[in-house]
Amino acid sequence: MNAVKPTVRVFWFRRDLRLDDNSGLLDALKKGDPVLPIFIFDRHILDRLEDRVDARVTFIHRTISDLHVRLSAMGSGLNVFYGQPLSVFRQLLETWNLAGVHTNHDYEPYARRRDAEVADLLRDQGVAFHTHKDVVLFERSEVVKDDGSPYTVFTPYSRKWLAVAGREGIRPTQTKPLFSHFHKYEAPAIPTLESMGFRVSDQSFPVASVSDELIAHYAERRNFPAMPATSRLGLHLRFGTISIRALATQTGQLSSTFLNELIWRDFYHMILWHFPHVGEGKAFKPIYDQIEWRSDPEGFERWCSGQTGYPIVDAGMRELAATGFMHNRVRMITASFLTKHLLIDWRLGEAWFARKLLDFDLAANNGGWQWAAGSGCDAAPYFRVFNPALQTEKFDSRGVYIRQWVPEYGELTYPRPMVEHVFARNRCLQAYGRVLKPGA
Repeated sequence: MNAVKPTVRVFWFRRDLRLDDNSGLLDALKKGDPVLPIFIFDRHILDRLEDRVDARVTFIHRTISDLHVRLSAMGSGLNVFYGQPLSVFRQLLETWNLAGVHTNHDYEPYARRRDAEVADLLRDQGVAFHTHKDVVLFERSEVVKDDGSPYTVFTPYSRKWLAVAGREGIRPTQTKPLFSHFHKYEAPAIPTLESMGFRVSDQSFPVASVSDELIAHYAERRNFPAMPATSRLGLHLRFGTISIRALATQTGQLSSTFLNELIWRDFYHMILWHFPHVGEGKAFKPIYDQIEWRSDPEGFERWCSGQTGYPIVDAGMRELAATGFMHNRVRMITASFLTKHLLIDWRLGEAWFARKLLDFDLAANNGGWQWAAGSGCDAAPYFRVFNPALQTEKFDSRGVYIRQWVPEYGELTYPRPMVEHVFARNRCLQAYGRVLKPGA
């Protein structure tokens, strides 16, 4: 005689690694069934990582271990799997009577395919798959033109965004009162990093909070990379270890400039949703795919390693290699240098940042790179080519940031500039101009 399978409602943690103000988790707990929290180390993602000491994997493992400890203190635990999501859910269907599965939206092309496959599997077994908005403040078609079409220019989007926010409000929710609804059981041990083919990184991670004082002075300080004037919360927003709603509530009244950055984040996620081809190696503006990029492996390697002979560029690339972080102003400078000065395909730079950035987020990373290359929505015009010397004069005039990361600058050991600025700019304009009409 077959034993009756226990009934649970599953909550699937993904980009939302927190218990507090978690939209999908809150909805699952409200239903009244015992909630079984799970996390999947997705082999489709992990097997593609080149670095077996990837700091982001260490951060995720550390975070879910902390979640497991918190849940265990409530008599529950986090059920952690290593494998393909479809296989995991087949296993769950064999073990439990699933009253439903809840998770939060993910807008990336692979995630959309994965979720569709999981939803189909569950539906065939009579199990509902519920997804919820949590990663962004406004998503998909919540902020669109009056005719329902998506914005592709940021400024009118931001105005509409503010109008929607004023009308609907942004409010964190309290999940804690429902914690008693977690399923009571002894969860299996969490797989070790070593069992998944990874090793622990000794990378340090930024704290998951920001001071009101930093936010209050954000507008006038944020462009100077030598100053500790940015929040460094990208990692925590990427993996959901902080709530975007709580952050907007804290900072919105202190700095419209900081809030504007959160709106940009929503904008790029909206673009990825409506134009998924940008997340799969295509230019937002198709004509830009016709540009003849230079094949220059040696030049690309010099850019990656911070040996271009342009100190502000080299400082940024070395900071990235050492810390997994790069100041946003310097991200723009380094991206412009690769695409405009070296005329190297923006996709190579996008992939390098994806490999190295702790806060890598497909929507924002792609949006930034296509902005720099001129190929994206609301991008810098193709004829705008950052002059590294002028950028240095404006944002690191005393060379404090440069000296921190390029101590040999000014010595004979420091390389000469690998390309002259005026020559590079002219070459760029000619290459772009061959396929673009004026004003494109």
